[in-house]
Amino acid sequence: QVQLVESGGGSVQGGGSLTLSCAASGFTYSTYCMGWFRQAPGKEREAVATIYSRTFSTYYADSVKDRFTITEDKAKNTLYLQMNSLKPEDTAMYYCAADSNTINCLHRRPVYWGQGTQVTVSS
Repeated sequence: QVQLVESGGGSVQGGGSLTLSCAASGFTYSTYCMGWFRQAPGKEREAVATIYSRTFSTYYADSVKDRFTITEDKAKNTLYLQMNSLKPEDTAMYYCAADSNTINCLHRRPVYWGQGTQVTVSS
């Protein structure tokens, strides 16, 4: 079955950097779209960055453009999120997600989710 395991979260001061990793297993990685989502307390979950090999496309939320970079190592079935210039408003639980359905991918509504990794940015 699809399994997504995030790691790399932690606490950092504003302006710092973190790299999140998502180890994927149980599916043919190259045929899935992958993404990072986050949810802060009292807020709705939002897409942070997604990548879809089939359409050669990436997406970034406006709030993270030029600060975050999504990459993947298909040989390792691993997704990454490099986060630079972190701000207190980036504090949230970060989730890795995946889907094979084109419509779900295009609408950024994946059905498979990891358990999340906490990122806390202090001012």
